[in-house]
Order: sequence, then C-alpha cells, then structure tokens
Amino acid sequence: MSKQKAIIYARVSSRTQQEIGHGLESQEIRCRQYAEAKGLKVEAVFPDTFTGGGDFMRRPGMIALLAFIDAQPNEKFIILFDDLKRLARDRDYHFRLREAFRDRGAQIECLNYTFDETPEGEFVETIFAAQGQLERKQNGRQVAQKMRARMENGFWIHNAPVGFRYKTEKFKGKVLVFDPPWDGVVREAFEGYASGRFQTQAEVKRFLETFPDFPFNKNGQVKQQQVTRMLTQPVYTGHICSENYGINWLKAQHEPIVSLEVFDKVQERRAGFAKAPKRKNIGDAFALRGIAICACCDVPLRSSFSRGKLGKLYPYMLCQTKGCDAYGKSIKRDQIENDVGEIIKSLQPDQSVIRMMAKMFRHIWEARKDQASSILADGKRKLTSIDKEIDKLLELIMASSNTTVIQKYEERISQHEHDKARLREKLAHQAEPSGTFEEKLEPALAFLANPWKLWETSGKSQVFLRRIILKLAFTDRIRYCRNEGARTPQIAFPFKALSGLDTQLVCSGAGEGTRTPTP
Repeated sequence: MSKQKAIIYARVSSRTQQEIGHGLESQEIRCRQYAEAKGLKVEAVFPDTFTGGGDFMRRPGMIALLAFIDAQPNEKFIILFDDLKRLARDRDYHFRLREAFRDRGAQIECLNYTFDETPEGEFVETIFAAQGQLERKQNGRQVAQKMRARMENGFWIHNAPVGFRYKTEKFKGKVLVFDPPWDGVVREAFEGYASGRFQTQAEVKRFLETFPDFPFNKNGQVKQQQVTRMLTQPVYTGHICSENYGINWLKAQHEPIVSLEVFDKVQERRAGFAKAPKRKNIGDAFALRGIAICACCDVPLRSSFSRGKLGKLYPYMLCQTKGCDAYGKSIKRDQIENDVGEIIKSLQPDQSVIRMMAKMFRHIWEARKDQASSILADGKRKLTSIDKEIDKLLELIMASSNTTVIQKYEERISQHEHDKARLREKLAHQAEPSGTFEEKLEPALAFLANPWKLWETSGKSQVFLRRIILKLAFTDRIRYCRNEGARTPQIAFPFKALSGLDTQLVCSGAGEGTRTPTP
C-alpha cells in the first residue's frame, strides 16, 4: 500500500533569521519526524523567508506550494506546518488560506495544534488566528516606535548609503561610519558636480562607472536613478530627513561626507540655477601648465614629453598657435621653471618688514576673533527667531482643518529646518581655531619671508605646491619668450604691499642703505 503524500511548509520572518538562526532547518526536521511517525511520504519542502504582512499570496514559497498542488490535481496532499502561526498571522488571510487548501482537496496538519472542523473548533481557531494578528500588529507598532525614536536621536536606521557602513559602538549601537574608498568616490562625485567639473548627472554616472567595484556598478553600468538618489540624499551632509517620521534636517550622530553648502550647490545645479566653469586638466608634471603663456601670441604654452635615444622622457613646453613666430619651438620645462624661480626669489622682503607684518597679523587675528564672536551671537539670535517662527506655524497647523493649508505650513517648517541646519554649519566654521596664534602664523610668515625657498624645496615631485606658490605670488599668467625668458608678471597684493612697506621704511630711516626711495 502506497504512503500518503505530504508537503512541508516552513517559514521565518526575515532572511536575517534564516542566516543567523536555524528556524527553517529545525521546522523541517520536526515536520519530517512527524511525517515518519504518521507514515507519510514527504514529496517536497517549501521554505519562506518573507511574511508578506499576513498575505500568503505575497510569499514566494507559498505561491510555489499552491502551484505544485495545482500541477497534480489528482493527488491528495497533506500540508504539514510546525506551528499555527506559520500558516498566516492575519485572521482573514488565515481562513482564506484554509479555503484555498480546501478547494484543492489538500488537508492541513499542524504539529502544535489540532484542527477541529466543529463550530467550537472553528471558534477556537479564530481566537488563535486573531491572537497571531494582534501580536504581528503589536510587534510592527513597537518596531516603528523604536525606529522613529532612534531617528529622532540622530541615528540613521535604513540601509547604509554607498560611502558609509555600519559599525557597532558601545552605548550607541549601529552607527554610520566612512567606508573607504567609496566615501572618497562619493565626495568627489558631489564636489565635482557642485564645482562644474561634471557638467551633467550623466557625467557623474560615467565617473562612477570608471570604478568596476563600485556598489552601484552592475556589468559596467550605473543606473541614472541611483545617481539621482545619491545626489539628493541629505544623509551625506550629516543630517536626517524623513517624510514618514516628519523629521527635517535633524543633526545626525555620524560625520558628513560632504558639507551642506556643497549639497545645496548640487541641488541648485540640478534645478538649473547655477553654472560653474569646467575644471581644466592641469597635468601632474608641469607646474606652469596653463600659467605660462607665449609672449608672442598670449596663448598658453602646451606641455609634452619627448623620448630620447635611450627611451628616456624629456619634458618640454611649446607654442602650438599656427601663424605665431614661436610656433613649434620647444623650450625645456626646467628652463622655464628656473627662470620663474628667479622672479620668485626677488620677492623676498626685508626682515624688518616681516616683523611689522607679524604685528599686523596679530592685530587682524584679534579683530577676526571679535568678529567671529559677533557672528556667533547674531547667528544664535537668528536660530532663536527661526524656532519661534516654527512654533507659530505649528500652532497654525493645530488650529487648521484644511489639508492644503496644513501641507503648505509643513513645507514652510521643512524649509525653516533646512535654514537652521545651514546656519548651524556656518556657525560651526566660526568657532575659534585650535592652536596658538604663533602656530597659525608661522607657515604664512615662512612663505612671505622666503617664497623661493619653498619653491626650491618642493621640487618637481610636488607640482601642486609650486602651483599654489604661483597662485599666491602672481595675479596673472606669466608671459614667456623663448629667447628673452620670463617677463615680469603682476605681483600679488601681499608681496606688492610688502614691497611698499619696505620702501616706506627706507624713506623713514628704518632700513639700511640709501634713504632715498627708488623711483
């Protein structure tokens, strides 16, 4: 005599329970032991890791189970459950599923509950089904309350955005922290779009696609919706916003990847309110690229490498403007940089001027500290004013019954919260700098006292330092003639001012040498 055929159904509430627990495995083992004791032959096992909110037709495992029965209409199966709650934690869906099995001629048996088709048995079953529904809704409410409270406390509760990862910290639980190297990639994407280096979001997308292991990158492609979602996510600024929980620009517990200022610039560019020049490629081997121009045609000199007989590369700069007298005539990079270095060497002021400058800097330092204090006080007054305005709007919301009006008030509150967050970020930048005045002053004076020393010691390996020196020392590009060398460029204000002070000191007898100013 053939054995009665049985099907096992096992379910846990989430994939996490499946991965870190043994719920599915233990349910299957118990059901198999029950089947063996009853003399049943197990035909198939259907597991589920999704509750479906009580709706059994949203569970992949249950859908597959019903399809399995439908494919064999002449078979009469017994469906085995470990517990009544595995059936459906919803009163209505519980009996709908019971009816679905009844229509297919399937019988259900539960290890922890005996089904009774009498009116009394149906009443008891209804009580158990309602109890399961109550527990599910209570659990859902408790989880929602805890999630809301955690977000209101400044903690992000959803999946970690790209560039962040979760780290468990004592007394805090899971907190967002930077996830190298993707935090740097996300920061570059934001700053590049804000500055105009990336003119469109499509360029941001292509930039992200250059990283094969980037989390968004699937088969060499990044979806445009993912880029938009990333560029509009306030959590990257260290703030939390949630429409579901009514949270607007709440200061978060994690560190920001980008500033709120950069984030706002990105939103302005997305809305078409701002345009920024595209950043030029300045290279990494030519400090004067884009700065040195041809003395004949005033067009920037082009940089290139020439290969020698032994394969060694030699750096050159040349004019490539057709029709120019210097067209195609190359100049050694080192020659140009040495000539410019001589100009920088001539900028060294007298030491007495440096001492006077130190006193001026201290005076400015104290003045700026006082100014920062005034800005902080004014900012705090503005924050108080915004808070009062928000309180007024909340009172208007409580007094209004018009849905449209309430929505407008809520939008104004959201904007005020954004203004508060932006103002707090600005005030944070006004905080008194760490370190002493002397520590902050020394690097500046070292540069002003002898810019040529920094130019010489930076060498060819630190091109970015030489470019900084050029930007600080000169206000314009440097005209260079292949035969005559570098023309004297416009000197930046600090060095021009120091030169003027030097002349005044000589006139007043404070300096050494001649007391007649040079015309």
